[in-house]
Amino acid sequence: MYYESTRGGIRNITSAEAIKRGLAPDGGLFVPETAVKLTPEEIYSLADMDYRERAVFILRRFLDDYTDEELAECVIGAYGSGKFDEDRVAPVVKLNDNAYILELWHGPTCAFKDVALQILPRLLVKANRKTRENAETVILVATSGDTGKAALEGFKDVEGTRIIVFFPEKGVSQVQKMQMVTQEGRNVYSVAVRGNFDDTQNGVKAIFSDKELAGRMLENGYKFSSANSINWGRLVPQIVYYFSAYADLLAAGEIKAGEAINFTVPTGNFGNILAAWYARDMGLPINKLICASNDNNVLTEFINTGLYNREREFRKTISPSMDILISSNLERLLFELTEHDGEQVLDWMTELKNEGKYMVFGEVKRKLSEMYWAAYTTEHETLETIRDVYEDYEYLLDTHTAVGVDVYDKYVISTGDMTKTVIVSTASPFKFNESVARAIFGDETVAGKNEFQLLDLLAEQCGLDIPAGLDGLSDKAVLHESICSRDGMKEQVIRILGLK
Repeated sequence: MYYESTRGGIRNITSAEAIKRGLAPDGGLFVPETAVKLTPEEIYSLADMDYRERAVFILRRFLDDYTDEELAECVIGAYGSGKFDEDRVAPVVKLNDNAYILELWHGPTCAFKDVALQILPRLLVKANRKTRENAETVILVATSGDTGKAALEGFKDVEGTRIIVFFPEKGVSQVQKMQMVTQEGRNVYSVAVRGNFDDTQNGVKAIFSDKELAGRMLENGYKFSSANSINWGRLVPQIVYYFSAYADLLAAGEIKAGEAINFTVPTGNFGNILAAWYARDMGLPINKLICASNDNNVLTEFINTGLYNREREFRKTISPSMDILISSNLERLLFELTEHDGEQVLDWMTELKNEGKYMVFGEVKRKLSEMYWAAYTTEHETLETIRDVYEDYEYLLDTHTAVGVDVYDKYVISTGDMTKTVIVSTASPFKFNESVARAIFGDETVAGKNEFQLLDLLAEQCGLDIPAGLDGLSDKAVLHESICSRDGMKEQVIRILGLK
């Protein structure tokens, strides 16, 4: 299996090289040159495996320059060492006869990013060895909240790496910020940026494409890579849990072999729902991929009209991990839908950079509409959904998963489709406890309490345990206090690395 750039500038590189580089030298993203296909029998066989076995089974199709033993070592290190508080890693919970919740937040930072970011460092270390890389890898991350902490935790004290995480100073929750600024580890750094996530992400992209800085890095024995979902090694582990969810439903007798299901995915950067597309393309019986957005509904407009337009008001919402107007992973989908036309993708990305928008037509638009359905959820609807689901099922949703549930309800009302649907739950409700508590108990109960007091309130009133990754967080020492503008991000990298 070889990889190429979505912008056509490089081909025929191994998965280890793609994971090591993170971003292609032409600014594109790496994707497999050829499609991976599974037979129905191979898919059904997953029902008899546990999550770790399923992971090796899927990953070996994409990472065939890794041995089975190497992959198994990475998988066990990520999912078998007690870092997840649920042995099934990504359990499926039945909500009602047609709707199920895929819980992806049982890892150390209580967010779905853990599933990928516990294994990526292990894949990267092996990739460096395979490619005889001597330079120290500097992981550069832009985060809207969850990726940052998950990456810091995953790369903490990993040999041969350093990690620098940039996050929007006022664009993350108190809990998310404390998780990042209290992170321990001899090789980890977190920096607040004055601006929103798109400012932060664009700043990181500018650093990646800075040739002068890249030269200084090499002279000092460093090389950049990424832990954002632009890195294929971050995206490919996400494909696994779509197969795993289907296998769990099959094993539980909730569906029959070959029966198609829907997935509803709350998404901002498009990586999570893109992983679902790759699962579908591999042969997983998926009827519809339902794309759920918050008030930053650039993806809703794109899927419904073909117009991608980032020239709109950026809205800070109670589902901050989705507060994104530039969905980087969409580039990969466009490359796939154009049958790997890198020239066309480059044209669209250039239009987006220079004009703030682009439009897709014809066959690409038709394929998009065939596979995806999209809608968005307002702040009020998000809170209502949290309250209603708790009252009806005694099940607690976080704000992002609530967006998914509400959009799923809109899908059923709009289409009448009663296909069994898995709603992807991306974070523990404790991680966004202020909004969750307000939805259930009302403004008066929440007033005057900070997020850490609300952790206790939510646990006591709902009879749940505070996740280990959040318990006692407010008492930890702040270890990272740096703040900069977007234009100052490069200088922060130079300072941290001590570049000459």
